[in-house]
Amino acid sequence: MSDTTGQTAHANTLDTFPRLLMQHAKTRPNRPAMREKAYGIWQTHSWAEVARNVRAIACGLAELGFKRGDRLAIIGDNRPRLYWSIAACQCLGGIPVLLYQDAVAEEMAYVLQDAEIKFAVVEDQEQVDKMLEIQPDVPLLQHVIYDDARGMRHYTQTLLLGLDELEEMGRIHDRNQSDFLDAEIDKGSSDDISVMLYTSGTTGKPKGVCQTHGAFIAAARGGVQFDNLNEEDDILSYLPMAWVGDHLFSYAQAMVAGFTINCPESGETVMTDLREIGPTYYFAPPRVFENLLTTVMIRMEDAGWFKRKIFHYAMAVARRCGAEILDGKPVASGERLQYWLSNLLVFGPLKNVLGLSRVRVAYTAGAAIGPDLFRFYRSIGINLKQLYGQTETCAYVCLQPDGEIKLDSVGKPAPFVEVKLADNGEILVKGPMLLKAYYKRPDATAESINADGYFLTGDAGFFDQDGHLKIIDRAKDVGRLTSGAMYAPNFIENKLKFFQHVKEAVAFGNGRDSVTAFINIDLEAVGNWAERKGMAYSGYTDLAQMAPVYELIRDCIEKVNAELASDPMMSGSQVTRFLILHKELDADDGELTRTRKVRRNFIAERYAVLIDALYSGNPSQYVETEVKYEDGRTGKIAATLRIEDVKTFAPQAAKSAA
Repeated sequence: MSDTTGQTAHANTLDTFPRLLMQHAKTRPNRPAMREKAYGIWQTHSWAEVARNVRAIACGLAELGFKRGDRLAIIGDNRPRLYWSIAACQCLGGIPVLLYQDAVAEEMAYVLQDAEIKFAVVEDQEQVDKMLEIQPDVPLLQHVIYDDARGMRHYTQTLLLGLDELEEMGRIHDRNQSDFLDAEIDKGSSDDISVMLYTSGTTGKPKGVCQTHGAFIAAARGGVQFDNLNEEDDILSYLPMAWVGDHLFSYAQAMVAGFTINCPESGETVMTDLREIGPTYYFAPPRVFENLLTTVMIRMEDAGWFKRKIFHYAMAVARRCGAEILDGKPVASGERLQYWLSNLLVFGPLKNVLGLSRVRVAYTAGAAIGPDLFRFYRSIGINLKQLYGQTETCAYVCLQPDGEIKLDSVGKPAPFVEVKLADNGEILVKGPMLLKAYYKRPDATAESINADGYFLTGDAGFFDQDGHLKIIDRAKDVGRLTSGAMYAPNFIENKLKFFQHVKEAVAFGNGRDSVTAFINIDLEAVGNWAERKGMAYSGYTDLAQMAPVYELIRDCIEKVNAELASDPMMSGSQVTRFLILHKELDADDGELTRTRKVRRNFIAERYAVLIDALYSGNPSQYVETEVKYEDGRTGKIAATLRIEDVKTFAPQAAKSAA
């Protein structure tokens, strides 16, 4: 009796994603739920159509033997049918496990083994090939279902099945047992695990983070309420589905608010698709905003003198009053007029080129964003805000309220969330969005949540006088120089990466007498600069070691040092020496995570000889590095790297006292 009552109670509340989906299919059946660009044409799927397809996939999986509690691996670019597969799995009480589509087969094998995967839905032939390559290492894997049938005609392996065939099986199953799926959905509970997302593994093997329906729905409802999102909004879903940010913005919030998810044709067409869709709601990590700005600056450098003059004049106006106008603060009428003209001539066309004309709310997260980069977008009228969160918190801890934007903060605690600081400055959070557990890791789960129920984020920060949280760095990365000065590598690296010519930076200094850095140049930006100077080069390694390029990068680092000199906490951590690496840091070589976070310990071990050279005063150092190519082959890149000194500045307080 109690079981039946419990099921009825669950069914009457929208506390799981399948119930939310079926509710949208009833209340807004003809509204666009998803769009996908295929062969250059946008295809639209209504909420009713999505619900029908989800039913078919779910019943097809059940026909194959998928049971409550089973894990379903989902691998590929953002595709409607992969999102539908997430919902179908949840309808059956299963757990979707999302993998990064650009991960190499070996990385996928680890996750498939760890999550004990029997079923996988993959996008295309490329992902099928990876599954077949690792099949001997993943004995539990029984079924691989593919979305895109191109190139699959001659594959005869018995574990392979097209998603079209699976849907057809499901429709027959649904006709024969029409009450089956509704009964399965009724069994669902908000405390059931709704998804498993793996951590990026910056310091060790990735861990499977188990999040419940209730956790992600609470995070989604909080964000929807905070920014007044509704069914009229549009989002472009182009970031990896395995990343917690995409799952919050492109799945959970869409399921709560009923807005439209738009999937681009491919990674190469994202900018074109962005302009065509004109999203009202946009999310991108700092690197995407940096790349957009780099593209703008390169185009302006190639423009005629008159266009450049207008652009720089307009940007000066924007810097003076743009952010204040966006926040509704008082601005002199003369400045408003200049801004209006600049918007007409420069900002409007610029936002149109970037595809951001209709954006009402834009967010960035995943890494700290440089204040200058943040200021640029807000000053041209884009309501860019920062949020703070982790995989373990559904990417939901702090948000920036409209009208209270601070360039160096991540905002205030989000609705339903408590944030406090430990004695050592570590940020502790509590709320309905916390993970249920790390999969098969009770030890790690126990270590991550303290006796009072607070999750230990591992980040160090502090609250300012207005209650805004400011992040310094990962708590374990914050250290001291031998002088006692604070050393926060991520803080320094993010300042360096603001410059369009710097793609990646890795700082060193903990326990040493000074800070040094590795730099990766941005090949497009520096290559464009070199061509305008008439410099010939044969590739990245050649360009990176040219004397004029070192001068260009030294100038960037000295500007950062001048900024650090004015910060009382960080003035002692100015960069004293640097080198430009002979190769780009690459996730395939283990140097970055799939979310492009630097794997600091791995890099320190791999390039120990270069770090020693930075601190020994050597003017150059020979290095040989093994690299992996996309086709699986390995090779070596060798070079003699220049090492150069950088000018540092006296702390401003000292200067003013003098």
